Amino acid sequence: QFFPVLRRQILAPFRKPLVLMTPKSLLRHPMAVSSSDALTEGRFSPVLDDEDARESAKKIIFCSGKIYYQLISRRQQINADDTAIVRVELLYPFPDEALAAVIGRYKKAASWTWVQEEPKNMGAWAYIRPRLAPMVKKPLDYVGRDAAPSPATGFPKIYKMQQDGIVDQAIGPHNQAGADSG
Repeated sequence: QFFPVLRRQILAPFRKPLVLMTPKSLLRHPMAVSSSDALTEGRFSPVLDDEDARESAKKIIFCSGKIYYQLISRRQQINADDTAIVRVELLYPFPDEALAAVIGRYKKAASWTWVQEEPKNMGAWAYIRPRLAPMVKKPLDYVGRDAAPSPATGFPKIYKMQQDGIVDQAIGPHNQAGADSG
């Protein structure tokens, strides 16, 4: 998505500032790659639907940013194939049409959730909720850190515990498959 957004910015007939917030941890992440075709002929998509999800998915998760890679990894670990993970790549202007198309695909979904790693009073939740909730026409749940005065605890062990808790709550616990069989 990075190269297409740069190309779109350069080819636009007008000039305005481009603000990108990207974590350094994704620079070498094995899943954060694009094919040559995507770089040369691709285009920026404001919403990325889950290509691996079935239209019969019961649980739909919306997210933005690097939390996606943790969610996808956990879904693969526990085989939660009834869960679709949708990435919202553009927050403003809000991608109404693109989201409506994705939401329309999941007619059998019973659960709709926004997941973020930032505290509830930070990140995209306050902006996304009033726009996305009416589109899903069902309760939109929140999974993330509780409201806090700081974006991080400052303690790596507590951060990891909170991060694992977010993924556990959104997708399911890592040991779920083992617990079911024993």
